[in-house]
Amino acid sequence: MEPKEQIIDLFRQNVRGHIPDVFGKNERHDGRKGHWLEQQFGITANADNEPDLWGYELKNQTTSKTTFGDWSANVYVFTDPRYESLFTGSTKYEKQDSFLRIFGKPNSSKGGRYSWSGSSCPKINSYNDFGQILTVQPNKDIVAFYSYSHDQRNDKATIVPKPLQIENLEIARWYGEHSPTTKKTDKCLKSKLEDKFNDKGWFTCKRDKSGVYTKVCFGKPLNYDEWIRLVKKGTVFFDSGMYEGNSRPYSQWRANNNFWDSLIIEEYE
Repeated sequence: MEPKEQIIDLFRQNVRGHIPDVFGKNERHDGRKGHWLEQQFGITANADNEPDLWGYELKNQTTSKTTFGDWSANVYVFTDPRYESLFTGSTKYEKQDSFLRIFGKPNSSKGGRYSWSGSSCPKINSYNDFGQILTVQPNKDIVAFYSYSHDQRNDKATIVPKPLQIENLEIARWYGEHSPTTKKTDKCLKSKLEDKFNDKGWFTCKRDKSGVYTKVCFGKPLNYDEWIRLVKKGTVFFDSGMYEGNSRPYSQWRANNNFWDSLIIEEYE
């Protein structure tokens, strides 16, 4: 039996006609339904950057947007030897919190906790009110820049250290097609994307309005050139969830579900 046929068979045996059983799971955990779905296909959670099942990547149906991956920048300004001394703290994670207090925003509903998300998260080719912009470089790296003149915050002079009150300060860089080292932490976006999505492609399971799974859908493979073109268009976007007090950077790269649906080439009930 071919891999696709095996996936269809597992869907019909274990998924079709079911509602995800998340009883006893953390209700605040957005991925609990996805974990249930993975279990039905015999997929165990892991951090390996490779397709989930026989060359296919499984993507769970979500409300409005779906994630390609949680891919942190290779270099942040607080890890850059030229600037890291400007951030308070003795560890990388303490300096990350310092970064958030400079370039992020406080959340009043979280006790003033700072995060690099929402309006402070840089978007492609347009400055936000925090003076930040996301760009695709000629070598296909993705870089977030900060420019003091574009920072609209009234108190920016007291927030941003004097040496950082400059134009085109590189605050985050994702290596695109090539990495300068062989370290696992320096893996480039091309490898991260294509290891998952450019083998046989991907599949997802669709639910009806009552939440019951009804069909399994397959999408075509995706390479880095196609993906970076979508980043330039804003179809694929950076959705940062980095927040104060958590060492994990939470750097999601996502697209709205109508885009994912446009990639579907086969459906089976």
